[in-house]
Amino acid sequence: LPILKTKKAIDGMSTGQLLKMSATDPGSVNDMDSWSKRTGNELVSHAEDGGVHTFIIKKK
Repeated sequence: LPILKTKKAIDGMSTGQLLKMSATDPGSVNDMDSWSKRTGNELVSHAEDGGVHTFIIKKK
C-alpha cells in the first residue's frame, strides 16, 4: 500500500519536487528502494524512529 500511495502522489508532481512519505511496515524499506530504482525516482533519504519509516523521494 505505501508504494501505491507513493506512485499516486508522485504522478501528480513536477520533476524535481520532493515527496515525504511515512510507513510503519518494515518491508517498506526494501519496497521503496526497489521502486525508486525501477522508476528512476531518487530515494533521497530514509530514517526510522519508533517503528515509523520516513522516506524523501525526488521525482525524476
